[in-house]
Amino acid sequence: MLNDLYHALDPVAFSAGPITIYWYGIAYMVGAIITGVVMYRTQKRWKLDIAVDDIWVVITCVVIGLIVGARIFYLVFYGRGLEFYLQNPFEIIALQHGGMSFHGGLVGGTIGGFLATRWVGLAPGTIADLVACGVPLALALGRFANFVNGELWGKPTDLPWGVVFGGDAGMMPRHPSQLYEGALEGLVLFAVLYVLSRKRPLLPQGSFMGIFILGYGIARILVEFVRVPDAQLGYLVGDIVTMGQILSIPLLIIGVGLIIIAQRAKLPQQGHVGEV
Repeated sequence: MLNDLYHALDPVAFSAGPITIYWYGIAYMVGAIITGVVMYRTQKRWKLDIAVDDIWVVITCVVIGLIVGARIFYLVFYGRGLEFYLQNPFEIIALQHGGMSFHGGLVGGTIGGFLATRWVGLAPGTIADLVACGVPLALALGRFANFVNGELWGKPTDLPWGVVFGGDAGMMPRHPSQLYEGALEGLVLFAVLYVLSRKRPLLPQGSFMGIFILGYGIARILVEFVRVPDAQLGYLVGDIVTMGQILSIPLLIIGVGLIIIAQRAKLPQQGHVGEV
């Protein structure tokens, strides 16, 4: 039973004196490494000749932008309000208390990645596609870490894989919505992009990022139907619509728009700017 498995899990990976390392932090670190590895292997398959150092410059800038953007979006859209953070300023950076928004991470990571491509002279469209091919695995790790933490749980269910999370979630079995998201926006989306990345001729610049954004938006909206919204927000419309769904609707539009633009422009995948 999954509830037996959950109760055997500890959010803390290990601790030594004042240092405590959480599985969530490890998930971020390993996810960034895996994304870089996928990017490098994919660009080799595409014969782009991008240096390993340039890949890691991009990954570093993406991660920094992601963390900043994810935290800012959480504070603005999911946080406890301006008055609370003015009275408790250290809570703004208290990441150990939770509070990271994917939508903000996407914006911040995109900005960070774009600045990195300008710095090392890489084609932004192709780098965005390479990042899109690898980042679903990082998302999967993050969602699995959410499950280990016993957070972001789903609605009550009588299905055989319902999980008892305890604490604020009570003792009734609930949908393991973290695992649903990890599977859909992580493993399934990665598999789709991996298959497409091996096809010939290659899809034009921007296609993979468009597919990733569209796929994530669909997966997030679907899972939100069985996921309990943040307590401080609740449902925004009736007992159905959540903030996560509202923020994901623009992703559908952006994803479709990027795919259409990419198909019309038909720019080839290239490594450094100016390559043919």
